[in-house]
Amino acid sequence: MEAATTWVFKAGDGAMPPALTGRAAEQAVLRRCLAGVSHGEAPPHNVVLLGPRGNGKTALLRWFQHACAENEPDVEVLSLTPSALPDHSTLADALAPRGRLAKLLPRKIGVSSNGTAEWTRANGPRDLATEVIARCRRRPLVVLLDEAHTLALGTGAALLNLSQQVRGAAAPFLLVLAGTPGLPPHLDAMDASFWSRLGQGLLGIGRLGEDAARQALTEPLAGHGVDIDAEALAAVVTQSQCYPYFVQLWGDALWQRHLATGAKSITAACAQAVAPVVIAQMADYYRQRFAELETEHLVAAAVAVARLFEGNRAADASDQAVDAALAEDATEDAGARFATREALNRLGYIWQPPHQQVPARWAPGIPSLMAHVLRQAAASPRDA
Repeated sequence: MEAATTWVFKAGDGAMPPALTGRAAEQAVLRRCLAGVSHGEAPPHNVVLLGPRGNGKTALLRWFQHACAENEPDVEVLSLTPSALPDHSTLADALAPRGRLAKLLPRKIGVSSNGTAEWTRANGPRDLATEVIARCRRRPLVVLLDEAHTLALGTGAALLNLSQQVRGAAAPFLLVLAGTPGLPPHLDAMDASFWSRLGQGLLGIGRLGEDAARQALTEPLAGHGVDIDAEALAAVVTQSQCYPYFVQLWGDALWQRHLATGAKSITAACAQAVAPVVIAQMADYYRQRFAELETEHLVAAAVAVARLFEGNRAADASDQAVDAALAEDATEDAGARFATREALNRLGYIWQPPHQQVPARWAPGIPSLMAHVLRQAAASPRDA
């Protein structure tokens, strides 16, 4: 019955989309790491998924978790969040679960002077790395950590050092971190400089290409016997900006229209009919992002950068161009400009996709958000 397929598209906070498109290269890296771990090999690096919110990092993590379960059932997967790891003790409990009696004993955990993650209990010191190595040799272990940019610094330092130690002992252990563009400076603050030697393990998760955005819309509809004509598809892809969250919003609105009308073909008229609903949802999202800029006192800087990208004059921009735009906002001190640029990066307003040739370029996280910022900032108090 149709009621069973109410939620064909998954416009939300990390749900797996019905068609995970445009991520073949990233999936290939994760599959390679999984294949190595499943054969008892230690990967040479961790994996970091990096990109602005709403681009599908959590969905890709969930895809990988499912891929592990379906293809390598002998590999154990541990999915964690920073809120579950507020301190060293909870990290140790997650990675090296203790027996019932041991849980009653007092202990503390830290990083020793030589970088070894270890804990101390009432009955003496215990080396966490040794425990995890033993666990991995019994059964390969994959640890997935979402929202890693919010991980406590001390816990993160212990985790990164632990990963290096365990893999250095040739134990099959894989750590996959996902976070916003603010993740690299956050990891830098953990004083584990080796984290950045990722090679292919640094995966930039940005907006989809146009072909992938089209596929993300057409495949789920076709799977339920519904097609979408070329005019409607082109309009929806353009309006979505190929931003995965917006693609799902449009897909859901079109699907709900199909359920309401019974039409087996999505036309341009159908897309126009649902447009007000989708645009209102997008506006709600923009308002949340604008409120973040206000909280961080970054609205003027965001306006200056938006003008740089306005009218699609530049698909990307250099450090110097962004800094020049910020200077026009009277951010004259070089240190202040750098801090402002990094703050906009941390929020995903702009970001630098990895694996670029020198000089690296900045790209907008969501181009249409910049248009909203310009309109909102220009509105009079009464209009606002």
